[in-house]
Amino acid sequence: MQNVSEPEFQQAYKELASTLENSSLFQKHPEYKKALKVFSIPERVIQFRVTWEDDKGECQVNNGFRVQYNSVLGPYKGGLRFHPTVNLSILKFLGFEQIFKNALTGLNMGGGKGGADFDPKGKSDNEIRKFCVAFMRELSKHIGADTDVPAGDIGVSPREIGWMFGTYRSERNKWEGVLTGKGGTWGGSLIRPEATGFGLVYYVQHMIQYASGGKESFKGKKVAISGSGNVAQYAALKVIELGGTVVSLSDSKGALFADEFSPEIINKIADLKVNRKQLTEVNDSAYTYKDGVRPWKEVGNVDVALPCATQNEVSEDEAEALVAAGAKFIAEGSNMGCTQEAIDVFEKHRKEKKAEAIWYAPGKAANAGGVAVSGLEMAQNSARIKWTSEEVDEKLKQIMENCFKNCLETAKEYVTPAEGEFPSLVAGANIAGFSKVAAAAKDTGDWW
Repeated sequence: MQNVSEPEFQQAYKELASTLENSSLFQKHPEYKKALKVFSIPERVIQFRVTWEDDKGECQVNNGFRVQYNSVLGPYKGGLRFHPTVNLSILKFLGFEQIFKNALTGLNMGGGKGGADFDPKGKSDNEIRKFCVAFMRELSKHIGADTDVPAGDIGVSPREIGWMFGTYRSERNKWEGVLTGKGGTWGGSLIRPEATGFGLVYYVQHMIQYASGGKESFKGKKVAISGSGNVAQYAALKVIELGGTVVSLSDSKGALFADEFSPEIINKIADLKVNRKQLTEVNDSAYTYKDGVRPWKEVGNVDVALPCATQNEVSEDEAEALVAAGAKFIAEGSNMGCTQEAIDVFEKHRKEKKAEAIWYAPGKAANAGGVAVSGLEMAQNSARIKWTSEEVDEKLKQIMENCFKNCLETAKEYVTPAEGEFPSLVAGANIAGFSKVAAAAKDTGDWW
């Protein structure tokens, strides 16, 4: 591995490498060590200048990026992030994770990620539109339906996808499924906005059922959720639909708590987020806002914790707090939501407490529902058809079930659990995703 100045990427790489090295994978397939070295370097990194005009008529400039990481399983696939913290380390970490996440869906998608250090906060709609147009004029030279299919991510909603899709169509003089997360009337898939949150809950539902021998579900479970964007909103709504109780949401300024969140307040929060407002705008005596905190130390006793905000949002001491709070299931709606130290806490507890332990699921498996439905959107675009919400939701449920079973069985095969111990889903996800990509890369000559 190279690039010691890229901490986020280093963290993602080391987490994968340590899992593979501590399993029996390299004993059974020693040639896969070469694949790990090959996969640590992107196939291509594109960096470009984005110049645009603000409402004062002044020229502004930002850095644009696209990391085209691995295309052995299909076109590069991964989101675009508009946020001032965007840099190559973050995009490489996200793109690297995306390779194996996409492999776990069972669909034909490679891995990539992109974005810009543009901050939509404080910008007018007109300024955001102008930036999207300028960004896509350059990015359009490097993507296509059979080459690279970006999607939305932080700071990029269906509105921004629309502006970029229109720019691509104009620049390239073709209509094709080059972006996912499109509007329903111009090529988008039903259930796509809900997919990451819904898929996360479907995955955890399988964890609960397996751990309880089929006796339990979300019904009656207290669930702490961080974030208040798309993933958190739809995860919360699905938890409520399945009989669980949501007790927290959060944003970059603090966290909101209640004995029970209602669907109505979650829909109100969704409206606030569309207008780029904070959770402090929730004026309801049933909800308590605490400034400058994340939910994990403040929420009290819970059964399930779903980090759905951003990377490294659960620290070691917050993981210890969740253990003390009696949490049984932790699953990431965000990418690399837990620090390595937090993961170590959960995995140690899993090994020591066995059937009474916390069971942790990494984002590359648990939040794969979003990119899975993006893959279904690509399929619909290619065939010029549109599936119903029920059809897409059924396919999503099946993909998440297959993903859970794949992680579970792979963990049993390569990291044999002790008697009464839950298999390591983080090991299962890493090994299953990596093995699929490594086998395909060897067959097609990426390494030998």
